[in-house]
Amino acid sequence: MGYTLKAVPAPQDILRAWMPFKQLVGVTSVHNEQDYAQARATIDALLNEIGDNEAHPLADVLDYLADQVKTYEDANFQIPEAEPKEVLRFLMEQHDLKQEDLGDCAPQSRISDILSGKRAISKEIAKCLAHRFHVRADVFL
Repeated sequence: MGYTLKAVPAPQDILRAWMPFKQLVGVTSVHNEQDYAQARATIDALLNEIGDNEAHPLADVLDYLADQVKTYEDANFQIPEAEPKEVLRFLMEQHDLKQEDLGDCAPQSRISDILSGKRAISKEIAKCLAHRFHVRADVFL
């Protein structure tokens, strides 16, 4: 199990790259509600740019910020146990979305069936909704 590591940059070189990045992005760790709001806004902008392209050069930045937000949410927000359709309904209300606004995850008729309890959320739709709302997919299953 021998790994070949890249040369580790000097801390001062890391700092020279980090500080402009931190200034540009505005937040690199989430410690309070202001950091949280800034990180979420940046994540939304990155998602609009990246979409589903995991090979996009900014995907690592998105992943990094999403991890920071998740850590903050895990520590500060308790999500009560609820049926998947209720979780979806809650998130739609929080984001002021209508059924047709989720067309990137499922057709409006399927979202309607899910919300009315006529249909369960498939794993594929759960993954899409999780990506859309920045939550774990298992809240929809």
